[in-house]
Amino acid sequence: MPSSKPIEELPYKARVYINNQVLLPARLVKALGIEWAKYAEITIKYKDCVITLKQVALLRTRHTASRQFTIPKEVRDKYGIMPLDEIEVIGIRPLRNKEINAKQVINE
Repeated sequence: MPSSKPIEELPYKARVYINNQVLLPARLVKALGIEWAKYAEITIKYKDCVITLKQVALLRTRHTASRQFTIPKEVRDKYGIMPLDEIEVIGIRPLRNKEINAKQVINE
């Protein structure tokens, strides 16, 4: 049985988990060199809409380099993104501490 191709570059197709989170696999995180990042600006594509999520928290587990991020409720409601839908992550830009403020902004 052939194994799946390791994900090491963007764009990356992923399913939205039941808790509205999206997984960024460890190989992708390491290849992009963003293990240190706690927040990022992530650009996703859903159907024909390109959506930029600013100041997304990158959630991590204790022993792996993989990360997860939550798609904000207002974005899910506006674009109709549901659990188990497929999205495409087309860009990840890690944010430094000085780029982080209290407001999350969504660009289309």
